[in-house]
Amino acid sequence: MWLLFAILSSVFAALTSILAKVGIENVNSTLATAIRTVVVLAMSWAMVFITDAQGGITEISRKSWVFIVLSGLATGASWLCYYKALQIGEASKVVPIDKLSVVLTLILAFVFLNEKFTPKSLIGCILIAAGTLVMAL
Repeated sequence: MWLLFAILSSVFAALTSILAKVGIENVNSTLATAIRTVVVLAMSWAMVFITDAQGGITEISRKSWVFIVLSGLATGASWLCYYKALQIGEASKVVPIDKLSVVLTLILAFVFLNEKFTPKSLIGCILIAAGTLVMAL
């Protein structure tokens, strides 16, 4: 099931890039990011109530709160930078560079989460990095 959600995530991320590029024409990128964030916030809370998950908020540990908030700050910074880059650059060049996050995630997961770094993941990282260079130049 995780694979289906991962594939859907990539489809929606691709749509996000194209829709955003069209939508931010003649719009301040920070304002566009704020509008996008309000939409995501409303959609997220709607899903919380639809799935009846709101009761779990009191069970979240202090550690989880800290890391969820830090993750939100990182997301906000990422979105602000992404929208600015998308506004002034070509989507076909911005998106591959943004996807270097895959390589960085694998490295950070190895360093901080003790996840395995296998020959397969090393080859994948090299190919993604090389592909990004080819597409961005």
